Amino acid sequence: MNWKMKLIILACCSSFPCHVFAQSDGFEPLFNGKDLSGWWGLGTENPAEWMAMSSGELEMKRQTSLQDIQKHWRVEGDVLVNDGEGLYLTTLKNYADFELMLEYKTVPHADSGVYLRGIPQVQIWDSTEEKKFKLGADKGSGGLWNNKNHPAGKHPLVLADKPFGEWNKLRILMVGERVTVHLNDQLVVDHARMDNYFDRDLPVPRSGPIQLQTHGGEISWRNIFIREISGAEANQILISNGWKGGDIPSNWQGPVESYLFEDGMIQCRQGKGGTIFTEQEYSDFAVQFEFRLPEAGNNGLAIRYPGKGDTAYVGMCELQVLDNTAPKYEKLDARQFHGSAYGMAAAHRGYLRAVGEWNFQTVEVVGSTIKVELNGTLILDTDLSTVSDYLADKQHPGKDRIRGHFGFAGHNSPVAFRNITIKELNHESK
Repeated sequence: MNWKMKLIILACCSSFPCHVFAQSDGFEPLFNGKDLSGWWGLGTENPAEWMAMSSGELEMKRQTSLQDIQKHWRVEGDVLVNDGEGLYLTTLKNYADFELMLEYKTVPHADSGVYLRGIPQVQIWDSTEEKKFKLGADKGSGGLWNNKNHPAGKHPLVLADKPFGEWNKLRILMVGERVTVHLNDQLVVDHARMDNYFDRDLPVPRSGPIQLQTHGGEISWRNIFIREISGAEANQILISNGWKGGDIPSNWQGPVESYLFEDGMIQCRQGKGGTIFTEQEYSDFAVQFEFRLPEAGNNGLAIRYPGKGDTAYVGMCELQVLDNTAPKYEKLDARQFHGSAYGMAAAHRGYLRAVGEWNFQTVEVVGSTIKVELNGTLILDTDLSTVSDYLADKQHPGKDRIRGHFGFAGHNSPVAFRNITIKELNHESK
């Protein structure tokens, strides 16, 4: 059963208790219905800071937080209740890609939310409180209210809140930093990118806790379930939500004998290399694909490649495809790791799947700008026209090229690619 079918079944069965379907479909309860086991307390705190603590410091922080939790949280049957004050209930376990289901009931003037990987937040508030209309309260709950860089997800698509006294149902799907939210079975956030509230120049962390934020009034929670999403399923979600159309490249040029072409997969042969490239040239374009790295795997994407010469220098750039975890690469310059524009602009690290798993990546090239999204997280967003500092002071004479081929620059290791589609971008498609 694919992920879309699972969501349809869950939505269609909304008249039944959530837990009946959650437990039968890979979901695990976050609340045991008895006590607060599995939770601790945090406020609005940058997870990068407390995750950097020593194990001893972190355990002391957790134990201290439980005093506050016991003061402001209580269990009433199968319901968690907070008095509107104190620290937020926080899972001990950290989660990467997941689907979260829960129900909540709040009171007038209360303001709450669900932190994803410790990052604020899927908003919950009083949609009738007129003094907060200027902040967007009248648009309803479910939006990624702290978004600034990516305003498309800031406010919900529709007003879906139920009247006070009734339970609201949230379903949240998070893959990379992409978030989809259904509130009361209505789509309110559609595969939107979530900002890192604590440092908007950085992506959302790869993993982190779920937090139930509470302030301003009593809020109750029940039927809290989570399902961790595998890399394979995450790729399918990203592919399904990716752009449509485009071409499947064929008739590759260059040293094709150094590559294996089999069942839609292209793989550099062990000990072979060289750059294969598309027959067509592109100016502004987007490409998406899956790739699989072997241990210490090394390859690259040739961007606006002229058809001969060193891809990293004669074309616009070479975007690295690299096993960042290999010990042999640990001392590389930051501009040499996966997703980086080789020697010019460094990509964010920590978002590759384990060696041997398939990753999903998109690249968009418009003018002098390049965006690289890896497994749902934007790891590079750069304008090469502004680059003046080069690795080893070696110039990149091709970086200002406005047109060229797309290709794969093999470096003697069996890196594999599949589900490759590419399209030219024009004014309408940008």
